[in-house]
Amino acid sequence: MFTDSHCHLTFPELLPQLTAIRAAMQEAQVSRALCISTTLEDFPAVHALAMQHDNFWATAGVHPDYEDVQEPTLAKLLEIGSLPRVVGIGETGLDYYRLNGRSWHDMHWQRERFRVHIRAARQLAKPLVIHTRQAAEDTLALLLDEGKNGSSGCVGGVFHCFTEDATVARQVLDMGFYISFSGILTFKNATAMREVAALVPLDRLLIETDSPYLAPMPHRGKTNNPSYVPWVAKQLADIKAVSLERMAQCTSENFTQLFVAGAD
Repeated sequence: MFTDSHCHLTFPELLPQLTAIRAAMQEAQVSRALCISTTLEDFPAVHALAMQHDNFWATAGVHPDYEDVQEPTLAKLLEIGSLPRVVGIGETGLDYYRLNGRSWHDMHWQRERFRVHIRAARQLAKPLVIHTRQAAEDTLALLLDEGKNGSSGCVGGVFHCFTEDATVARQVLDMGFYISFSGILTFKNATAMREVAALVPLDRLLIETDSPYLAPMPHRGKTNNPSYVPWVAKQLADIKAVSLERMAQCTSENFTQLFVAGAD
């Protein structure tokens, strides 16, 4: 019924509990999940989950926050992005939240890494899973500078764990991307984000946990897992004034359309 479009089940907080998590997902009617790659070193474990369980899929990519890891080349992303049950490229993008005294110019490496992911997604015709934090202007500019965006049919994808304002949301939608909301949407201080969510059409919405982080209310403070994603759906259903069943259907259909249709 529900689909968690972004989770990190290989992280140490979750992997040892996988059997219990899968049981909790079944009880909560969370039927599918997308396991997200954050480093090349971790990719084999992410891919293994997708190969072992027919309701899991995987992505291939290196998170913008990670520096002391194997740098992704275009050839490597094309190789692992072509494997069975790999349905997206990322998570990738830009993150200027932790500059640690560095300047915009010092983050050139991060922008180049993002370009490599965009090019891989274009060549593989697979969606991007985009992370952007305090870098929305550059994130959008790089997508446009690479010459292809979601509306062109050449590279689309999702802006995951969306926390930007309405102006950015409209730009993202105009470029043909989906927008995914996490448990942050349920937090008491997320009024502005709920106003943004109200602007996103039903056919462009996804839901996620980003687990093990950002557990939604009423589980805030706990270790998050995919069985909690219905709480995000419930908040969105309230915002959009539709039933929970309708929100589950829409977001699951959107996940299928973006990631699964035509995939191995």
